[in-house]
Amino acid sequence: MTTETTAALVAAAPPDAVFSIVDGGAPVTYGEQHRRLRATAARLASLGVRPGDRVHVSLPNCQEFLDVWFATAHLGAILLPTNPRSAADEYAHVLTDAEPRVSIADGEAASVLEALGHHVVQPAALAGDGDVPAADVSPTDPAAILYTSGTTSRPKGVVITHANYLAVGRAVADHLSVTAADRWFVALPLFHANAQYYCTMSALVRGASVAVAPRFSASRWGIQAARLGATLGSLFAAPIRMILANPPADGEAVLRTVLFAQNLSARQATEFERRFATRLVQLYGMTETVLPPTMNPDSADRRWDSIGRPLPGVEVLLTGEDGQPVPDGQTGEIRVRGVPGETIAAGYWRNPEATAATFGDGLLHTGDLARRDADGFLYFVDRAKDMIKRSGENISAGEVERVAGEHPAVAECAAVGVPDPVHDEAVLLVVVPAPGTNPGAEEILAWCRERLAAFKVPSRVHFLPALPRTSVGKIRKTELRTLVP
Repeated sequence: MTTETTAALVAAAPPDAVFSIVDGGAPVTYGEQHRRLRATAARLASLGVRPGDRVHVSLPNCQEFLDVWFATAHLGAILLPTNPRSAADEYAHVLTDAEPRVSIADGEAASVLEALGHHVVQPAALAGDGDVPAADVSPTDPAAILYTSGTTSRPKGVVITHANYLAVGRAVADHLSVTAADRWFVALPLFHANAQYYCTMSALVRGASVAVAPRFSASRWGIQAARLGATLGSLFAAPIRMILANPPADGEAVLRTVLFAQNLSARQATEFERRFATRLVQLYGMTETVLPPTMNPDSADRRWDSIGRPLPGVEVLLTGEDGQPVPDGQTGEIRVRGVPGETIAAGYWRNPEATAATFGDGLLHTGDLARRDADGFLYFVDRAKDMIKRSGENISAGEVERVAGEHPAVAECAAVGVPDPVHDEAVLLVVVPAPGTNPGAEEILAWCRERLAAFKVPSRVHFLPALPRTSVGKIRKTELRTLVP
């Protein structure tokens, strides 16, 4: 059966309307994007890609990323995006777990993937003409696998369906009243859910456009947004603080709304709104929730310190340890009721145990804590255990601990997030040296740099003779956080 996909949305839009413009490049219309995705699909098909196959793309923000994304939908294949700064060990895990047919990468990423013995195609090789019939797909067929760090040592692949993409695009577009005249400024990575879900998909469902920055630049963000004609933006709190640390420049953008996640002070929010004549709208979401379960109103009723209220049709529960709802004002775990593969993600790729634990009872267990006030606004209290947020990147403490713990001079270790004035959190690694060894901090950090993406490498290392533990042997991570003033 046929269904709406990202490729079908491109094909249905007015062909002369602009869809994308990468900073420094020429605008690409919907008609040109449709030609490009069909040509890319033909090239992928010639490489043996068939419906259900995974296509790994490890590129920075660029037009070719969009081409591959939409081409996989056209073929009924599955997009598998990763950070092009990934370390070899991180790539190896994804490649082993998802078994992609081919990787699209260039630069250092291509070299690392080739060294792992994987079939790599340069993005330039996808250019040209060609066509291939669109595959028949079901709304709940997988469209993408987005690997996200969890509280376990290895990232899990979140399965996103065609229906998921359409649902989040429509929900955000409705909430923000997106029209064809709007243009998103996409400065966050396209391999992340934020840029895909909230920006690109809400543009596609309205025939709007996206302006893409190859990389985030705090000093040029406002100028880039203005030059590219953006009306909407999406950021995390840490990039907003970086932008504010740079002096205003002549000709910076005026945007009607900028989404953000994570906490800003009232002073920072006020300064940003005044500088860009915009409204800052905080939301809450995870890769697994797909739709942002809560968003602030895009109006004067927004609250900077709140993650907002549930979107229409989204049921959000706050529950205690007993699984029962907690009263207003009390802290509970955020749980989202939804239909897997439609309003929430379908589950975890080839991981039925984790899928059952997170999605199994009709409620998505987020592991995040919040409280609700009498007006129905939710306030984030704490993040999922063992998750560290660094400049918008999710870092699994377990993954850092696994890598550092493999060093021969490390008996045991624990990673925790500690406050950082710019990056939200820094990674503190606490190490117990193995008997008869005396490792230095730089030795441990060098080991981690070889095995982890740069943003996951600890900011500092602290040594202890033993880790503090509870009576049942659990590490008291709250005590470790006090090691940093």
